Amino acid sequence: MTALTLSTSGAATLRADALVVGVAKGIKGLVLAPGAEAVDKAFGGKLANVLETLGACGAEGELTKLPAPDGLKAPVVIAVGLGPVPEKDGAYDAEALRRAAGCAARSLTGSKKAGFALPVGSVEDAEAIAEGALLGAYAFTAYQRGENKLAPKAAGGAKLPLAEVALLGAKPRDKAFKAAAERAVALVEEINRARDLINTPPNDLYPESFAAVATAAGKEHGIKVQVLDEKALVKGGYGGLLGVGQGAARGPRLVKLAYTHPKAEKTLALVGKGITYDSGGISLKPAGHNETMKCDMAGAAAVFAAVVAAARLGLRVNVTGWLALAENMPSGNATRPGDVLNMYSGKTVEVLNTDAEGRLVLADALTRASEEKPDAIVDVATLTGAMVLALGNRTFGIMANDDAFRTSIHEIADEVGEASWPMPLPADLRKGMDSPTADIANMGERMGGGLVAGLFLQEFVGEGIAWAHLDIAGPAFHEGAPYGYTPKGGTGSAVRTLVKLAERTAAGDLG
Repeated sequence: MTALTLSTSGAATLRADALVVGVAKGIKGLVLAPGAEAVDKAFGGKLANVLETLGACGAEGELTKLPAPDGLKAPVVIAVGLGPVPEKDGAYDAEALRRAAGCAARSLTGSKKAGFALPVGSVEDAEAIAEGALLGAYAFTAYQRGENKLAPKAAGGAKLPLAEVALLGAKPRDKAFKAAAERAVALVEEINRARDLINTPPNDLYPESFAAVATAAGKEHGIKVQVLDEKALVKGGYGGLLGVGQGAARGPRLVKLAYTHPKAEKTLALVGKGITYDSGGISLKPAGHNETMKCDMAGAAAVFAAVVAAARLGLRVNVTGWLALAENMPSGNATRPGDVLNMYSGKTVEVLNTDAEGRLVLADALTRASEEKPDAIVDVATLTGAMVLALGNRTFGIMANDDAFRTSIHEIADEVGEASWPMPLPADLRKGMDSPTADIANMGERMGGGLVAGLFLQEFVGEGIAWAHLDIAGPAFHEGAPYGYTPKGGTGSAVRTLVKLAERTAAGDLG
């Protein structure tokens, strides 16, 4: 991954391929943000004028490259837009800094080193800039060999991301700044690990291989890992996982990752949907809806990354991750619409649609997680297209059995820069899942389908345990052009929220 350093050099003396400065949109035109003073001096105090002449206005995501004048060691200056000038106390929003840094880092693909002279008024600012730059400097190149036997001269290897981010304006010898930089590196490395898993093609990432990745990470970071294979799932009665996975040639797995701290007073359980490929099963998805279904394990990837990040940060909280892994495939062995599954909880479920499979694997994992009596459970899943229709491609929905817990997660997501919105669990929608054959059906009313899925999951949460459900179907996989620090493909959605939730729990801020 891209290296991060807290530079002791000034903007004028730093030797790098480029210098990044911030500009903002003021009432009377473009405004230079703090951190750009030395660069402006090298331009004879006319940097803002030059940028405006080139059409820059300081809008968020705007990027302008200039050849550097004499007086700067770096040959290129990059001015990145931060959006409107802050109205209060002159402090820029952390997410604005994060996105600007990410935008600049993406533009520097192939470069060895860049200095980031964005506004650093606090430790939090420095951490946001570091996160954004490291998140923006991401590329999934594992399958780009750069070889073409038919046209070897025309083919070339993919450019590597920016190799080093030099953060200017921080205090390299200050413990708080050093800790913030270390946190940013650990967090982003795990987010990028989640991104890599989401982007890995399903012929290489399947339940067994995902479990192997988790096992290796557990050994590296002192996390206890337990893998239940098909035989263990049959013995344990995990009918949801087995029912979804029985149509695939490669069987399901339930993976438990347990990070424990000797002084922890709280336990947080995280449950992730890990459908490594979702064809829809017998209820086959139509053409045009299958191509990105390798991302249907993004919830499990987020949970995995969050547990490893908690371990790396040494958080004073016990964090248990449950990865419910299966492939949903059509075959002569596949579950049929109309079949009844005997779930791990003891409930029976009539399967009306095999493409509503995520809730089935999550149900087993939620029941198993509940048995350990954690203080709270959060599940994360690319669960419903209905949530995308409701909230779009960049916002995840939050449902919960406790209003205060739902509010806390919403506030945390907002703090870390992840767009989310609290959603209800209307009791009247539960009746739609009544089954004449089984205890419950896996489908209910079509309208409000995302909420119906949440109500289904709630049935499998242990009594008295605070629970929240994050439906990340929209933001988990980005199909459009990159923006800010968000790449094309897997995004690592919800990892930052989960890690901050673990930090808050460790600090006792969630009661």
